[in-house]
Amino acid sequence: MNERCFYHNSIKEFLLQNELEIFGILAGNDEYDTGDTQKFAWKEEITLLKGVLSQYKNEEGWIIFEYTIPRLGKRIDVVVLLRERVFVIEFKAGQEEYIRQDKEQVMDYALDLKNFHQGSSDRYIIPILVATKAKDCSTELNISHYKDGVYDPLMTNAESLSYVMNLVLSQDIANRNGEVPMCDWVRSRYAPTPTIIEAASALYSQHSVEEITRHEAEGKQLDITTDYVLKVIRETKSRGGKSICFVTGVPGAGKTLVGLNVAIKQLSYKDGEKPDLAVYLSGNGPLVSVLTEALARDRKRQKNEQGEKYNITDARREVGQFIQIIHRYRDNMLQKLRTPIVGKKIEIDPQKELKDKIAGYAEVENIAIFDEAQRSWDQEHISSWLKRKKGIQDFPMSEGEFLIWSLDQRKDWAVIVCLVGGGQEINTGEAGIGEWIRAMNETFPEWRVYISNQLTAKEYAEGKIEELLSKNPNVLYSEDLHLAVSMRSFRAESLSNMIHHLLDCEINKVIENYAKIKDRYPIVLTRDINAAKQWLRDKARGSERYGMLVSSKAYRLKPLAIDVRCKPDTVHWFLDDIDDVRSSLFLEDAASEFDIQGLELDWTCLVWDGDLRYKDGKWEFYEFNGGNRWNRINKEERKLYQLNAYRVLLTRARQGMIICVPEGNNDDNTRDPEFYDGTYMYLKSIGLEEI
Repeated sequence: MNERCFYHNSIKEFLLQNELEIFGILAGNDEYDTGDTQKFAWKEEITLLKGVLSQYKNEEGWIIFEYTIPRLGKRIDVVVLLRERVFVIEFKAGQEEYIRQDKEQVMDYALDLKNFHQGSSDRYIIPILVATKAKDCSTELNISHYKDGVYDPLMTNAESLSYVMNLVLSQDIANRNGEVPMCDWVRSRYAPTPTIIEAASALYSQHSVEEITRHEAEGKQLDITTDYVLKVIRETKSRGGKSICFVTGVPGAGKTLVGLNVAIKQLSYKDGEKPDLAVYLSGNGPLVSVLTEALARDRKRQKNEQGEKYNITDARREVGQFIQIIHRYRDNMLQKLRTPIVGKKIEIDPQKELKDKIAGYAEVENIAIFDEAQRSWDQEHISSWLKRKKGIQDFPMSEGEFLIWSLDQRKDWAVIVCLVGGGQEINTGEAGIGEWIRAMNETFPEWRVYISNQLTAKEYAEGKIEELLSKNPNVLYSEDLHLAVSMRSFRAESLSNMIHHLLDCEINKVIENYAKIKDRYPIVLTRDINAAKQWLRDKARGSERYGMLVSSKAYRLKPLAIDVRCKPDTVHWFLDDIDDVRSSLFLEDAASEFDIQGLELDWTCLVWDGDLRYKDGKWEFYEFNGGNRWNRINKEERKLYQLNAYRVLLTRARQGMIICVPEGNNDDNTRDPEFYDGTYMYLKSIGLEEI
């Protein structure tokens, strides 16, 4: 068996092979023991395709059943390779109508092959939806408006499939001879860059990291880092100690993916009969909500397809075992404390919590994975918050120190994994990674510290990490804990560099970097919000996602029907389709930097307000007072947060974006055209196409 598919053969051999033998191969390679409906469908497909392909028995061609698309966690029913064309065929047995979701599904398969499969990237790809009982079929052939060799989906019933394929093969089109020979197509490299939602779903479905990353090097590095962390966990458990492990990486390099990979591997790894539990914790509420719901929906779908009754609440509960919001984990530990706090010392109140003989007063997990650990609150911020919200006075610790203390309550062993990004602060009160190091030195000196040698770079604690750790004898450095390559955008790996120079007002460097990506990653400019929305709709194919983004301080976009105070329901915004008004695809609700941090869309529209203005070669920063004027922001820290907010917004699109800078209104002093014109002219000077 080829692990990529259930069946693969030349058309000639397929036609000669007995139908029952082919069916036996398909059924034998089905690890899920598919139900009768699928088995009947296979029999119908085999019979139908033998008839359709009989006229090509003397031609060089191949047929593949159930070809796996790991990034989407699905399989293509049939791929036919003939005359340098790739036919992607999705069968809907017994169906009388062509349903929109089915059209999107087969188009998604075609786009996935075009973008990520080397054997398909330079060939014509023809997605065909076969609703076997439908009354009509497609007769018009259109290559998609991108002119990349992908046809618009063709629809046909069982009787007309042969006619539709003949129509395609008879079309006079330019030659496209692929670099990978057709005979090697099924073995050709599959090189995707998944969204975090797709990647998490694939990992949860037991796909390997190599299957869901774009380059072998990326998959290998993610595996190396994951394996190093798992080695630290095993070593710490064997000696009955405590360890903290810091994983660093450039934006989009896969730190979150490493954290999820460790959590999922621990979930399935058993030492004897009982697994060592790990929990992935993030302060990013939207990310946790979207990931949890996406994995739960995916698990329910998989279970139902395997014939099991499994409801969504059970699926959410299962996923919630290992993905949680950090504040709930923290607050659960806070509820165990003796109050009021006396002498700046926190301790457990035995009246509030029974002591476990192994876990002590800690939570059930031995391993806690903290994503974006640099965002944990400093002592002043968490103390103020606890006083206001929980009535806890004089809290003496930072959030990071308290989280270490929480794991330190275990009587057996514990490991903390901190996933660390640099230079990404967008909130006040973020302590940075230096606070974790200080806590280790002063409060938990017996813990072993495993860190990346890159953690000493200047973007982490202003380059003072090495100094902070110089007197700690329990530090071990490893290059395996750093992820150096971004895999966020498969079209534009130079995008982050361009945005960096854009926000630093280094126009020559912006132009230089934009020239590297403009042919693969369109960025266009407009002043018309309706034109921007139409651009998004026109660009998206299949189930590609698009949506509108705004700064959280963009308070004067209400005339454009964008009210930043109306927060999107992020689960529906990211996961639901165009039929739901809460979906990003409906283009009514806009997401801010807080909603989309750590997540992505295929296409975005950034609507730029007067909170960040380009004037005389530099940025000016403003905040709306809620009534009649913008107030200038003067504090450097708040300026940095505002720049980083736009950095997040400008790097959320995987395939391209449109930036809409409104024209303003001379009759509205809160929307003076002067607030917008400088920014528009700056973006125009880069060479962005105007529409």
